[in-house]
Amino acid sequence: MKKRALISVYDKDGILEFAQFLVSKDIEIVSTGGTYRFLKENNIPVLEVSEITQFPEMLDGRVKTLHATIHAGILAIRGNPEHMDKINEHNIKLIDFVIVNLYPFFKKVKENITFEQKIEFIDIGGPAMLRAAAKNFHDVVVICDKNDYKIVQQKIAQNSLDVNFQRQLAAKVFNLISAYDGAISQFMSTDEYPEFYSPSFQKKQLLRYGENPHQSASFYGSTLVDGAMNTFEILNGKELSYNNFKDVDIAWKAVCDFDEPACCALKHNTPCGFAIGKDSMDAYTKAHDVDPKSIFGGIISFNRKVTKSVADKMVEIFLEVIAAPEYDEDALCVLKTKKNLRVIKFRRKPQDVYAMVSVDGGLLVQAEDRKFMDQLQVVTKLSPTKAQIDDLLFAMRVVKYVKSNGIVVARDGIAVGISGGQVNRIWPTIDALERGKGATVLASDAFFPFRDVVDEAAKYGIKAIIQPGGSLKDRASIDAANEHQIAMVFTGIRHFKH
Repeated sequence: MKKRALISVYDKDGILEFAQFLVSKDIEIVSTGGTYRFLKENNIPVLEVSEITQFPEMLDGRVKTLHATIHAGILAIRGNPEHMDKINEHNIKLIDFVIVNLYPFFKKVKENITFEQKIEFIDIGGPAMLRAAAKNFHDVVVICDKNDYKIVQQKIAQNSLDVNFQRQLAAKVFNLISAYDGAISQFMSTDEYPEFYSPSFQKKQLLRYGENPHQSASFYGSTLVDGAMNTFEILNGKELSYNNFKDVDIAWKAVCDFDEPACCALKHNTPCGFAIGKDSMDAYTKAHDVDPKSIFGGIISFNRKVTKSVADKMVEIFLEVIAAPEYDEDALCVLKTKKNLRVIKFRRKPQDVYAMVSVDGGLLVQAEDRKFMDQLQVVTKLSPTKAQIDDLLFAMRVVKYVKSNGIVVARDGIAVGISGGQVNRIWPTIDALERGKGATVLASDAFFPFRDVVDEAAKYGIKAIIQPGGSLKDRASIDAANEHQIAMVFTGIRHFKH
């Protein structure tokens, strides 16, 4: 019996050559709408689906293949006598190949078109045919990826199609449709945390390894959001590693929190130097000088253009990655003298609404930490000066990106002492103060459970402190600040980062 292939593709790339091959193998082709017209115009012998179903395409093309004749031809199990009796009883011809690619919802959902226009790119018939063919993979060859045309063609030519390969093709279908439906689910949903969480991501690149060489890793980009980390451009150097991805993400988010020219030096997912300045050169010099030792082998990010003068300074030390929104041409020439230095151009600021982290057997999902503070409340007898307020707000923005318990001490727009990741608050306080001698303000990511942080800050000449407040023992900290003549302000918002 002559085999039959059903072809319905939005993306026509490669389909003409594949259809010509199928015809050469005496495989009959059935098609729909635009695909039918395309094949017909290119002299491919093809039947229109409506000729098979005896039912017209209707509702502006919304209904074409949603018909029992089509789905029975796909779903019939060839080795099941009852199935085959029904197929013969209703004079249905089997469909042995299903070649379908979907309406480009992933692409269109990101475009500046109306909600109603996006709805029209939700494919119904395509996924239905693909799912049917994938379920019946023992008897049907299903192709949803144009990159598989040549592979299938080769296997047909060599008579080497087998059930294991057909299962692989079927798995690709369910993998695609799960992401496709996940993207639609998120697009349609108005529930902040729906009953089922179905994120939709596509593999962008296989990484050399994960955090350590014995761990495999890959980077997946969102199908719904063109964010910072799935749209950047690498202008020089190797592809990013797993650790680079994590570090650059934090470094870029940190500088994007500032309107002023800002530079973040980052190592192991934690800032080791941070400063704002009159331009990128000024900000980099200050950030570098905070901790010239730790910056070695680190990440540098800017929220302004990188000029040649900055590039000349940066190539004096070993760095893994430099990230910025723009580069002067002569700056790029300098940076490219370091062949392994990854130079990244960011096209977008951070876009994510939610943050995810896996736990064994589950996924934690939370809103991104976008809210900075409720209000700036002075809680001591002494009020901070305008200059101190500027430094307090600067330090609090930096401490958002420091692992809890996070402490940042600063002066003149420079985070001169940064410490965190400890199991109590006094250790990073001492560490930050010791390394940031000369600082005038201190920021804490969370409240003080005891007065010890204030007492320690007084020893190093801190003049003003910013913290969320909210401890049962806030009074003790306030009293300590009053005793030491330190101004203290509460923000009402905690910035834990675990």
